[in-house]
Amino acid sequence: MQQHSNVFSGRYLDRAAHLRDDPASFSAALADANSRVVPLWHSRNLVTNGAAPRAAFVPLFCVPPERRNGACLVLLGQFEGLHYFAYDIDSVEPPSLLPETRFEDLRAIASSLPIGEAGLLGYARALLTWQRRHRFCGVCGTATAPAKHGHVLVCTNPGCRHEQFPRIDPAIIVLVSDGERALLGRQASWPVGRYSTIAGFVEPGESLEDAVAREVWEETGVEVERIEYRSSQPWPFPASLMLGFTAHALTTHVHLRDQELEDARWFDRAELASNGTLLPPRLSISYRLIEDWFDAGAGPRLRDIQGNTPWPQSR
Repeated sequence: MQQHSNVFSGRYLDRAAHLRDDPASFSAALADANSRVVPLWHSRNLVTNGAAPRAAFVPLFCVPPERRNGACLVLLGQFEGLHYFAYDIDSVEPPSLLPETRFEDLRAIASSLPIGEAGLLGYARALLTWQRRHRFCGVCGTATAPAKHGHVLVCTNPGCRHEQFPRIDPAIIVLVSDGERALLGRQASWPVGRYSTIAGFVEPGESLEDAVAREVWEETGVEVERIEYRSSQPWPFPASLMLGFTAHALTTHVHLRDQELEDARWFDRAELASNGTLLPPRLSISYRLIEDWFDAGAGPRLRDIQGNTPWPQSR
């Protein structure tokens, strides 16, 4: 099993979920002069400038007074002893909140952030995206209003009052091997030469193992057995939970059955080490699955070949 944490995961935050029914806890966090805000602008997070960015957290007093309330702020919990709120900014131009900062796509900088900061930014992004996409009740169409510190959206129609909770879309992602080779595929929209593990969303009425076998068969025509869970990764782009598996191939003939992939083929370790194949970004669980399989061989580690950018563990 993997010993390292996937990006966006880890017990970095006290979510204090048991206090979400307590209005006094929200008021106390608002009254705390040390409370901080995780701002989001057009789905981009605020980070410091420079080659090694850090998450930029904003003092609560920087939020306009009329927006310091439960309708505009989501209480995330406590991070490093302080209360943190998520705050969605809808201005046309990026606001100037702190000097020497910029709004950045989280996918571009997450792997260079400390683990806790990456997780907190991803958590805020996922919650605010969910709120933004569920402003109306799916039952009666009436506007929704946040409750439980922003973690529930309630229909404002007195005759309905349907509650919506943050949505997570489970998706499997699997490293298929026949022993000495790994099965990787590529989509036409990816950079030339990039290959990755097989992935797809879990369908209603389907177990995770069934989804693994189906997705591999549909996309590559390969049958698998010995499906084993490895690890998971929150993927807030916008709301997935990636469930990582390994599987052993029963058959090896590749046939692109559903045409979702432009190509799929088998790679041995020597090919991945020498032929310039582009692997998925290092922040992804896909890279971690490939890395674990590669490093189980007798040769050097994958990062020793490609060059290793350390994952910052602390400040």
